[in-house]
Amino acid sequence: MRPNEAEPPIKVAIADDHALFRAGVKTALSAKKDVELIAEADNGMQLLNLLRHIEPDVILLDIQMPIMDGIQTLPEIKKIRPAAKVIILSMHNDHSMISKLMEIGANSYLTKNSDSETIYQAIKTCYENEFFFNELTNKALLTGLRTKRTDVFGVQEAELSEKELRVLKLMCEEKTTKEIADIVEISPRTVEAIRDKLKTKTGAKSMAGLVMYAVKNGILDEAKS
Repeated sequence: MRPNEAEPPIKVAIADDHALFRAGVKTALSAKKDVELIAEADNGMQLLNLLRHIEPDVILLDIQMPIMDGIQTLPEIKKIRPAAKVIILSMHNDHSMISKLMEIGANSYLTKNSDSETIYQAIKTCYENEFFFNELTNKALLTGLRTKRTDVFGVQEAELSEKELRVLKLMCEEKTTKEIADIVEISPRTVEAIRDKLKTKTGAKSMAGLVMYAVKNGILDEAKS
């Protein structure tokens, strides 16, 4: 979280081969004081070269680009800048593609007709909470999990305590660590400990894995109801 305006802005890089789209995003973000576009690339190779010299907090990554597309670029981003959050941009809402990209490290997935406010919210939410889930990603993850014959995210069913279940539901609602701590009346450190325990119990490797587990077991549906 950024408690006051003195905090430095969220540094953003974009890789997209359409200069007009990049210009539109740049114009939209320039109106936001807490976000700064620090780099532009028109293909994955160019982006990876830039990442050796800059450290963006969030990367907007187009799927279809010449020379090196987003699917090839994503794993390489994670090697060079593992802490960077990656938001995939695409003209398509292919559920199997979304599910695959989330599994290999994407933090969100937006269609390129998303309005500028949605892109801004995705940047902020990924930076603060690691993931930005929307109707598109939730449906894709649910579809992906239903079609998988084996549970690749670990233990199929875990015995979760009432407190662990409550914390997991709040995570699915995109609450921050501090917000969860305030709601459950525990310390932020305890929230982090519970999150680690949830990963161990469910076999999830990341926050995405935890949310996928919640979707599969109906916990996300309960949280939304």
